[in-house]
Amino acid sequence: MATGSEHYRAAESLLICARDDLDLDGDQNLAGLTLAEAQVHATLALAAAIGVSMPVTMGGEDCMPHQDSVAWAKAASAGYHQPPEHV
Repeated sequence: MATGSEHYRAAESLLICARDDLDLDGDQNLAGLTLAEAQVHATLALAAAIGVSMPVTMGGEDCMPHQDSVAWAKAASAGYHQPPEHV
């Protein structure tokens, strides 16, 4: 499993690899596979960014249950520490 920022860095790295595949070898098939993998990582990074930025409440109404907010933070963040439970 990777955090959102790790997915982002993987996507950037794979984009460079895809360019190198074309520049060095001219291998379009390998470059295409590498680009597809980069796209998956970019999509997962975006999902993590959206998940952790979603407010729990807005204007007094629930947007995301607290448990879901905590789950997103755990999945997307390195070193996440759960806040104390609300009373």
